[in-house]
Amino acid sequence: MKLNRNFHLLLTGQSLANIGDVLYIVSIIYLIFELTSSATAAALVPFVITSSMFVSNTLTPLLMQRFDLKWLLVGSQMGKTVLLIVLALLLPYITTANFIVLFVFISWVALLDGCARPVTQALIPNYVKNDQLLKANGINETVTQLIQTAMWFVGSSLLIWLTATELVWLTAGLFLLSSLLLSGLDRIDSAPPEPQNKWQQLTKGWKTVSKTPVLKRIAVMDILETIAGAVWIAAILYVFVSEALAVDEKWWGFINGSFFIGLIAGSLICLRFSQWIENNLSRFILTGSIFSSAATILFGLNSVPAMALFLSVLVGIFSQLKNIPQQTVVQTSVPKEQLPTVFTTLGTIGMGTFGVSSLLMGILADLFGIRSVFVLSGVLLAIASWIAYRGRSHFRRTVQE
Repeated sequence: MKLNRNFHLLLTGQSLANIGDVLYIVSIIYLIFELTSSATAAALVPFVITSSMFVSNTLTPLLMQRFDLKWLLVGSQMGKTVLLIVLALLLPYITTANFIVLFVFISWVALLDGCARPVTQALIPNYVKNDQLLKANGINETVTQLIQTAMWFVGSSLLIWLTATELVWLTAGLFLLSSLLLSGLDRIDSAPPEPQNKWQQLTKGWKTVSKTPVLKRIAVMDILETIAGAVWIAAILYVFVSEALAVDEKWWGFINGSFFIGLIAGSLICLRFSQWIENNLSRFILTGSIFSSAATILFGLNSVPAMALFLSVLVGIFSQLKNIPQQTVVQTSVPKEQLPTVFTTLGTIGMGTFGVSSLLMGILADLFGIRSVFVLSGVLLAIASWIAYRGRSHFRRTVQE
């Protein structure tokens, strides 16, 4: 029962933090646009966040060598709480002349947030028994996607009744509550680390990934899938809606929403049929890759708005039917004490690739047309499917409990 308690504390604490993250980003984007009337300035927010999280993922192994995982997670949330309180106090004094201060705070919060995700991913296998791991991953993904789907709407709606400053205060309260809940987690007993210099600490995860066949294969697939996934960012999707589908802006929201509905549906399927999926990890990773590729290509070639909604739901479903089993494979591919550095390495690869590929996809869309980037995305997913097929024998539990 203690394992259940820890998992629920972790899930609830991180969910509150995720809600806070969305609310604070909504308020910051609103403030920046109000101050500058510049869409480009507002669009810099996700770029700054991604860049800072890339740096954070790279440097987190140094912290993991010195601090207990539980307290590293609690410390990151407490740090975000302090930053948001300071930001809320400073907001009345932010003007067009000094709005750059907002980007400094965004960067600092993202640096702290960047170490929270790999730590959470590493903690789950420590709090959940192996035979419940896929179900735990499914629950975590379902809750995360529900928050992402709902809170952007809720956050923008709250701005009708609350000022941006009040929304930042609310976020600080959520981060504080998250910190208090996470401090109730049990510490993870781990063997004392071998003495290593900073370079060895930074490269430990990279060496583990390169020496573990299934992780090396997953890393390559992650690169391809991250590049492919860049077509679903808001800016590119907006161009697709206006140019390829020739419909108004509301369809932009519909397609965004249908993609997240697909992600939620895929997570719920994994929950409902967890035992069956658990026994067929490699098949679901391969099947999810193949059908994600096909649905993405069809989406790019399609001109019917209703069909676009249906296809975006399918992309979301099959993405989760691949990602959740794949997450389970990663969590059982190496001993638990190696998982923190493995997840920081995979996170660094993902963040770095996404930052470059989102810019690249925008350039390619301008050069070759918006449909071409969705077809390219589908082709990249097809290559990932081929890699999954070639390595299907590796997609299984390697380390047993």
